[in-house]
Amino acid sequence: MLQIQVIRENKEEVVRRLAKKKFKGLEIIDQIVQTDADRRSTQTELDSLKADANAIAKQIGEMMKSGKKAEAEDLKNKSTALKETEKALQERLNAAEAELEKLLVLVPNLPADVVPEGRLPEDNKTVFTHGDIPALYEGAQPHWDLAAKYDLIDFELGVKLTGAGFPVYKGKGARLQRALINFFLDRATAAGYLEVQPPILVNADSGFGTGQLPDKEGQMYHVTVDDLYLIPTAEVPITNIYRDVIVKAEDLPIKNCGYTPCFRREAGSYGKDVRGLNRLHQFDKVEIVQIQHPDKSYQTLEEMREFVAGLLKDLELPFRTLLLCGGDMSFASAQTYDMEVFSAAQQRWLEVSSVSNFEAFQSNRLKLRYREGSEKPRLAHTLNGSALALPRIVAALLENNQEPDGIRIPKVLVPYTGFDKIN
Repeated sequence: MLQIQVIRENKEEVVRRLAKKKFKGLEIIDQIVQTDADRRSTQTELDSLKADANAIAKQIGEMMKSGKKAEAEDLKNKSTALKETEKALQERLNAAEAELEKLLVLVPNLPADVVPEGRLPEDNKTVFTHGDIPALYEGAQPHWDLAAKYDLIDFELGVKLTGAGFPVYKGKGARLQRALINFFLDRATAAGYLEVQPPILVNADSGFGTGQLPDKEGQMYHVTVDDLYLIPTAEVPITNIYRDVIVKAEDLPIKNCGYTPCFRREAGSYGKDVRGLNRLHQFDKVEIVQIQHPDKSYQTLEEMREFVAGLLKDLELPFRTLLLCGGDMSFASAQTYDMEVFSAAQQRWLEVSSVSNFEAFQSNRLKLRYREGSEKPRLAHTLNGSALALPRIVAALLENNQEPDGIRIPKVLVPYTGFDKIN
């Protein structure tokens, strides 16, 4: 959530940057500014009235001590009238604050200046590429056929048990999943991230804190009886660990990682782009999260991007890094890099990671602050990244490493899988 003082003091700049994000409700900024002005004037009026009421109360006490009961009674009547006015002003202030909060949560984060103009994925900027596109042998197959051929993943059984988008991993397919999770976690902890194992159900306050609510409630599975949500990413519970917390500046950065299953309704998804592992309702992912000093968050964003790139290099996958344009960014992000691997059998790029800096947008919702010495607490910056999401990584590994007699396992994974080939 944007800070009200940012909007109040930089209205034209806010409107300009929101336009880059293709935000359609720019008129809401005028409503916010007006509501904020009403709130502040009401607060000033209420503070003045309370000061008058306190002064009268003091006078009443002095008059009662000096025996001026008649005069004291007159002041008591005046005090009663002031209390009625105070009650009305307080109600007006509460209504203005509620309306301001209602409007503020509808406004997305401001994109950083480096974010390119654009509305569609085609407008994203390629900033880095690595690796050669593999040339497959004649008769090479997409991963869904390879999964059936080697009995790695059963998509139809998943439909029977739950529905489309909930595959069942079997044998070496299941071991490959476990190997990737352990590999990703080991690399993250070696890089200084503290591993946590958070809940996969969160309350509405947690969803609000990281920006999933009220923006994305339709994309999350909702356990209605208990009013809980299945997490779309480990970012939600891990970042919310620090909700309503003031951390010491010397403890920054705070680095956490965690593995969780993730759940996304993906309503409206259909066609070839969702076949096999390309788009699932349940999938596994390792997430990295950092709480950082505002002066260092963009340096940290680049470090996190390099960390994810290192994982992809070790997996021997060709990939590219995209700087997302304003119109293709998430509601809460200020700057995002997407990592895409090339799927040789499908002849297309598959997104496997997003690394984002949210600046103070999430922190303002979370009330996550840091304190330097005796200074007043300030909002920290939050960042996160997929390191990595498994489904499309598995798809690319199966497709790119297929050979006539089986599927080769990257050397870095062999200690985790216990086998170097699927056949």
